[in-house]
Amino acid sequence: MKKNDIIELEITDITHEGSGIGKYEGQAVFVPNTAVGDVIKAHILKANKNYAFAKCNEIISPSKHRIDVDCGAFARCGGCTLRHINYKSECELKQNRVTQTMRRIGRVNFDSIPIIRAQNSDRYRNKAMYPISEMREIGFYSHHSHRVVACGDCLLHPETFYIAGNVFTDFIKKNDISVYNEETNQGLVRHFYLREGKETNEIMVCVVINGSTLPYSDQLVAGLKQALGESLKSVILNINTKKTNVVLGDKNICIYGQEYIFDILCDVKVRISPHSFYQVNHDMAEMLYKKAAEYAKPEGKNILDLYCGAGTIGLSMAKLAKNVIGVEIVDAAVRDANTNAKENGISNARFICGDAAQAAVQLKRENISADVVIVDPPRKGCEEALLHTIANDFVPERLVYVSCDVATLARDTAILEKSGYKLLEYTPVDLFPRTAHVETVALFVKSN
Repeated sequence: MKKNDIIELEITDITHEGSGIGKYEGQAVFVPNTAVGDVIKAHILKANKNYAFAKCNEIISPSKHRIDVDCGAFARCGGCTLRHINYKSECELKQNRVTQTMRRIGRVNFDSIPIIRAQNSDRYRNKAMYPISEMREIGFYSHHSHRVVACGDCLLHPETFYIAGNVFTDFIKKNDISVYNEETNQGLVRHFYLREGKETNEIMVCVVINGSTLPYSDQLVAGLKQALGESLKSVILNINTKKTNVVLGDKNICIYGQEYIFDILCDVKVRISPHSFYQVNHDMAEMLYKKAAEYAKPEGKNILDLYCGAGTIGLSMAKLAKNVIGVEIVDAAVRDANTNAKENGISNARFICGDAAQAAVQLKRENISADVVIVDPPRKGCEEALLHTIANDFVPERLVYVSCDVATLARDTAILEKSGYKLLEYTPVDLFPRTAHVETVALFVKSN
């Protein structure tokens, strides 16, 4: 098998990124935008010794899971990867992937609880970070590239994002405002960033710029106010002059309204600033946190919430808990978390800024105990030293692990098992319908 070969291929599995997998003469062939059961003509784009990458030239026999795609940008845009299969099949794929990964990497010998499915698979995202093309169009990066594909009215986002996006692109075109070039580090506007409160309908608009000012910004504010009305609560310039692929810089300049918006999650009023971590799917985040609370059994307990973001998980349990202490490395998120506690009249919760592993060691030195520890780490999972600190120093009755990457959850499961904690149950939660991503919440208890 070599480049430009045309082969007939049956798709038998899906990768964690959403690409179909078929076998040809014993070698794996990866083909985006295909479904299990498809028989296709595949055009080999790159061939290695044991595997190859291809594109689908023709569907000879379609999968029973396949549906008509309702988005013109699908297959070019890097947003959705599973929009071509029905939602029931998508959830079955995700649940199977979670179970198989836990078995293979974590050596877990039992299946997950049935996946918690989304009631709405469209219009669920409350956040969007749009890169901007040379043609001054906003969109998303194509798969494995920084080529911007114009997205139009993305079906994952509320219609208000499309309205705001049109105002912004008209503004930069009319005023001939330059677009940032990653190679030269020249050009002004880098990203167009939106957040919305699902329950409050409050909207934040943030323009990331390679400079200190945005020319004619009063025109942008006026256009946004006319288009969005009273929903517009915040317009911010985020200053990022570094040559980096990190989207946000450290400094924010508020040019309209306030530097934050509010939402309500699990009956908790939440303040959200540009740097705050906040789940992008409000309704499914509530389902996730309810499952986490079911696992934590917070009644009368001391809870340590690590990687706490704006404090949403801990605060959702604070009314039942004895005390909640949250730890987060992003200073702005910690300020939001403490403000959220104050706004909701919650006096038994406090939040500190620091690295989770270092903060856990410090809290132990202060003789602070934890009946329940909750961790919600980034994709890389928990540091092994932190897991040992939790298991050997805090020794909680229960450990609730919220994971955005089941592979690192499985890896950390093996570490925790060796440290005396038994995985009792784990549940996939579909926070990101039509994409390949899936969250998992797991319960560990101290072994006898």
